[in-house]
Amino acid sequence: MTTQPAAAPEPWRDPAADPGERVRALMARMTTREKLAQLYGVWVGIDAGGEMAPHQHDFVDAEIDLDDLARHGIGQLTRVFGTRPVDPLVGVHSLARTQRQIVSSSRFGIPAVVHEECLTGLAAWQATIYPAPLSWGATFDPDLVRRMASRIGQTMRGLGVHQGLAPVLDVARDLRWGRVEETIGEDPYLVGTIGAAYVAGLESAGVIATLKHFVGYSASRAGRNLAPVSAGPREIADVLLPPFELALRAGARSVMNAYTDTDGVPSAADPSLLTELLRDTYGFTGTVVADYFSIAFLHRLHGVAADRGDAAGQALTAGIDVELPTMDCYGEPLLAAVEGGAVDAAAVDRALERVLRQKCELGLLDADWAPEVPEEVDLDDAPSRALAREVAEKSIVLLHNDGTLPLSPGAQVAVVGPRADAAGAMLGCYSFPLHVGVHHPEVPFGVSVPTVVEALRSSFDVTYALGCPVVGGDDAGIEEAVAACASSSVCVAVLGDRAGLFGGGTSGEGCDAPDLRLPGRQEELLEALLATGKPVVLVLLSGRPYELSRQIDRLAAVVCGFYPGEEGAPALEGVLSGRIDPSGRLPVGFPAAGASQPSTYLAAPLGRRSEVSTVDPSALFPFGHGLSYAPVTWVDVSATGSLWPTDGVCRVRVTLRNDHARPASEVVQVYLHDPVAEVARPERQLIAARRVSLEPGATVVVDVGLHADLTSYTGRAGRRLVEPGDVELRVGTSSEQFVATLHCTLTGPRRDVGFDRVLAPEFGP
Repeated sequence: MTTQPAAAPEPWRDPAADPGERVRALMARMTTREKLAQLYGVWVGIDAGGEMAPHQHDFVDAEIDLDDLARHGIGQLTRVFGTRPVDPLVGVHSLARTQRQIVSSSRFGIPAVVHEECLTGLAAWQATIYPAPLSWGATFDPDLVRRMASRIGQTMRGLGVHQGLAPVLDVARDLRWGRVEETIGEDPYLVGTIGAAYVAGLESAGVIATLKHFVGYSASRAGRNLAPVSAGPREIADVLLPPFELALRAGARSVMNAYTDTDGVPSAADPSLLTELLRDTYGFTGTVVADYFSIAFLHRLHGVAADRGDAAGQALTAGIDVELPTMDCYGEPLLAAVEGGAVDAAAVDRALERVLRQKCELGLLDADWAPEVPEEVDLDDAPSRALAREVAEKSIVLLHNDGTLPLSPGAQVAVVGPRADAAGAMLGCYSFPLHVGVHHPEVPFGVSVPTVVEALRSSFDVTYALGCPVVGGDDAGIEEAVAACASSSVCVAVLGDRAGLFGGGTSGEGCDAPDLRLPGRQEELLEALLATGKPVVLVLLSGRPYELSRQIDRLAAVVCGFYPGEEGAPALEGVLSGRIDPSGRLPVGFPAAGASQPSTYLAAPLGRRSEVSTVDPSALFPFGHGLSYAPVTWVDVSATGSLWPTDGVCRVRVTLRNDHARPASEVVQVYLHDPVAEVARPERQLIAARRVSLEPGATVVVDVGLHADLTSYTGRAGRRLVEPGDVELRVGTSSEQFVATLHCTLTGPRRDVGFDRVLAPEFGP
């Protein structure tokens, strides 16, 4: 009896074959329905108890027949771990069963891509909750953020998750916007460098990073979520797009569209944005995924599509490859539109090729693919918590201090306020407990999140009083807090936001603010505490800066944490006790008087303080600001010369010295001022920043190489240019505090530059 040789695998199953040939061979055998099945996600077990995405319950069918859908294949699985509290090990086994079902039920056996949210770590029950993105910005430390993202990616990959919906690269433009907490800051250089570091870290673990929201979302009118965008092409090009350019260079393999419309054109239906700019100009070859329900919004909210089939056709033609979170428009409506000739089948093939190429990269088309199931799962191990602590410690910002901080060991401290004894005060709106767990109050957080009160009791004699909730409260609660303050040597008032979604908080997605006063009765509480005459240290735990101009002269100190994560309270204790030298810097400025002023530091001359308006937009605490217990001595600032070729590099050297007996740090910031340009430009703009650590007695030289491309801007003709002329390099510790101003002259021909320009400085050893 002779043994028949094993059948050779299908050509598209061969990992040694050319990816393009594999994909084309597979596509040639697929029906239109099978093709479309790869272009949408499926949200199994969607939680009916609360809304996690805009208009979720208008579009989700909770009774999905997975068996029926799997016959044709499934492109993506949505939030297997992030939809409801699931024991991680149980979730891994459940996901493996689902993937096996998809493989065995369909003709080609193609597994689904699994995506999850990962803005503050993997959004899953019992997973480490890292600081929110605004805290990443406050660290001014791309290397630290890269390490954090790599750790997050390793956790995701170990569970069978392939794609993460982060980072958010929207540059904060109006501080009233609820999603400011999800941004990295108000400066494109900071957002871009930190965001690119996150991308590099996540992608290094084999997880696809998804850039969002492309583009303009944060420039919505009056800071209202999903409102039309008020931004001209130059603001979009020079402020909103550079972070995406940097992150694409870092290797991001997916992009998510913005919900909003710009000048009447929704991003989800804009081929000039999603195809001409993103692909033709930037050279992006990955996948574009729809923000949740944004394709249906073309019909239901924007009113630019007649029905779901029309919406699907517009989105597909514009360049959206995958509909998320679940099938709605790219299912039967798109099938009917293709079969009826309303949508070109070539548009389906274009998207499908991108999707299958990505699955090829992930190994999902290989003949030997099988889901991996670990024997045990620990999503919040000691190294992850230690990393969360490091990020938190480097993100805490000391805004003001009259010498009261650090507090004396064992001091009698009244700790009051609505954020003092609330674990949720540490967490942003995309953390699992506040994003999903809030709909399951019977389920514990899943990870240990100490409160400020608990952390401070390790170092001080603490008396606690609530004072008032974040919103609401009564006179009796304020009186109790005042009594506690009066009987202590110092008061720590812990105020701020409650993160939530769509009205469930004072900060977060859909939780926009009418002004920048502290929510509820918190300012009234603060005034009552100050009236006691005792030193009051304000600890602000929030998703945005608030207007403190009426109290700042009477406050002993102000410390800020932008949702510093599960280890945030110990980090705050370290700063208040002096165990840790505060080293965070503001990624967004704090407004002065005039609580509704939405402007950021990136203002042209007429956008700054002037004699022709009674409104002063100057910041109380500017972008980049942050104090220290051990201020570094700036010894010298110099440049290699005053002549700077328009295609060359200017080198700036900064010498720093630590004259203290404890380690210290500084963030060297370099701002560009261009006194004469074709268009009105920001009066100053960050083009380089470097965080530096110094041991006691140490001297460090920071060497910064600035290519002339960093001076480029979009001129009147709509092209980005570098032009000769005089510029200033203002070097210092914030956007308002400069140690030195270096005068340079750009010499040589005017140059047009594009996506291939130098986007970041070089730092010497």
